[in-house]
Amino acid sequence: MKETERSPMLGDVPMPGALSGLSGRLLLLTVVFIVIAEVLIFVPSIANMRIRWLSDRLNVAAAAAIVADGFPQQDLSRALQDETLMATGTKAIVLRRHDASRLIAIADMPPKVDAQYDLADTPPIIAIRDAFDTLIFGGKRIIRAYGPLGDSGATIEVVLADQALRKAMPVYARNVLFLTVVLSAVTGGVIFLALNRMLIGPIRRMTRSMRDFAADPTDPARILQPSAGHDELAVADAHLAQMQRALQDTLKEQKNLADLGLAVSKINHDMRNILSSAQLMSDRLADVDDPVVKRFAPKLLRTIDRAVSYTTDVLAYGRMREPAPRRRFLALKPLVADVAEMLAIEPQSNIDFVIQIDPALEVDADGEQLFRVIHNLCRNAIEALTQHPRRERGRLTVAAGRTGSVVSITIDDTGPGMPAKARENLFTAFHGSARSGGTGLGLAIVRELVLAHGGTIALVEKATEGTQFRIELPDRPVPLAAFRNRAS
Repeated sequence: MKETERSPMLGDVPMPGALSGLSGRLLLLTVVFIVIAEVLIFVPSIANMRIRWLSDRLNVAAAAAIVADGFPQQDLSRALQDETLMATGTKAIVLRRHDASRLIAIADMPPKVDAQYDLADTPPIIAIRDAFDTLIFGGKRIIRAYGPLGDSGATIEVVLADQALRKAMPVYARNVLFLTVVLSAVTGGVIFLALNRMLIGPIRRMTRSMRDFAADPTDPARILQPSAGHDELAVADAHLAQMQRALQDTLKEQKNLADLGLAVSKINHDMRNILSSAQLMSDRLADVDDPVVKRFAPKLLRTIDRAVSYTTDVLAYGRMREPAPRRRFLALKPLVADVAEMLAIEPQSNIDFVIQIDPALEVDADGEQLFRVIHNLCRNAIEALTQHPRRERGRLTVAAGRTGSVVSITIDDTGPGMPAKARENLFTAFHGSARSGGTGLGLAIVRELVLAHGGTIALVEKATEGTQFRIELPDRPVPLAAFRNRAS
């Protein structure tokens, strides 16, 4: 009976039956291998049986020839020759030496010999060919067989009909075939059962575990219990159980994130309304005739605009995606200067913010997203410098340069450096925070925004203390039509 797996992604996936899956293929392969083994056993056996049968006739004839050779002056009587030929099952017996040949016994000699065989030197392939030739076409032929007579240097030769040999070969073949079938079936059955128990059983167990886990990944009871042992399947069991536990933890985190995202969305909705009201009031400040207000009002407006934009981006992040960058060529140094103003580093903080960027340098990027990237990294650096005060002044340097179509931005600080634990989970949300109480979301967002621009971000190893990030942003490829229009 087939078991059925229900999964929201896979639908109904039937579990293969006992003989329709791997077990059936294993059984089929076992049968094929048994047949091959029977062929490999049967073919040489039938060839050896034929050689032995002829050798036995040759040995009996050799014994009679040795006895008859003791009477060199006279031939055997007719009656004795007939008895000798009858006992050996031959029509003629000839003893050949280097200097002479002697006809030991002969009956009615046939007019021709259909085939002759040298039993002293018969290659295996020739023996197999002759055996099947006799088995298929033999029974009515006269053959000649000869071989050496011990170590005497003489040769014994017989002429006989192959009818008796043809009758003996099927009987022998039937017995060998029956024996090999029985032995192969027993051996194949044992091998099949052993492999089924050692391989197919554990594989089906893992398959059922994956099916059950897919049906309800949140149920701890559906995690596979690894089997005892140290073989490959036991290791696979352990890895599968580990993956299931990790996936279950991830799903719990995702659920918590979803709940958190819903709460943030609700808060964000009300926050947007509050910021909108603040934006309306800040617009009126621009009309106040006060030098201090006129100097700070534009900055306040830009800050509120960014806050409103951030609330929209929070909603986008809650949907597990960032908006596509709206790229254009913009001056990089003023953007970094805005970041410095936003950070509002106090003079008594003992921290210098240094910008080493050519005023003419432009980068092809989304201004707001690049601002968030640099602001996040610089804010982390300022917090590290603030939380770990030193005797000498701290320094945060933002430098940039262009190489061909790539702009490289470096954010370098002289702080305590990135902890080893944070390095292991760098750019991983909720795991890559470098400070106590941090969530690690900042670096995760930074990486996502940089990758959206087709760029890269990496932590650079330094010989001195501190942390250095390098961002590389390539320009967008220019379409050929736009290039031609620009050139003209």
